[in-house]
Amino acid sequence: MRFTPALVAVKKGETVRFVVTNSGKVPHEFSLGTEQELKEHYEVMKKFPGMEHNEANKISLKSGQKGEVIWRFTKGGVVDFACLHPGHYDAGMKGQIKVANQ
Repeated sequence: MRFTPALVAVKKGETVRFVVTNSGKVPHEFSLGTEQELKEHYEVMKKFPGMEHNEANKISLKSGQKGEVIWRFTKGGVVDFACLHPGHYDAGMKGQIKVANQ
């Protein structure tokens, strides 16, 4: 229950294509957001564990599936990412993107 890599460095203004492969045996997701946004959505996922996503900042993947999230980083700082399926976030399935101001 880990992302590899769990720490990514980009520059402000950069557009990144995250190619995500679920190499596990259970469904996972890749969600971008602030730590607070991810924690809030995690609480919703605990109540509705079957939720699937295909939004600009998140994607749900079944075992063996591959998907993409394309994101342009417009602000410097930190953007978090995580799998918000119940238990996965708590198990450490999360990471950070450090966005340098150039």
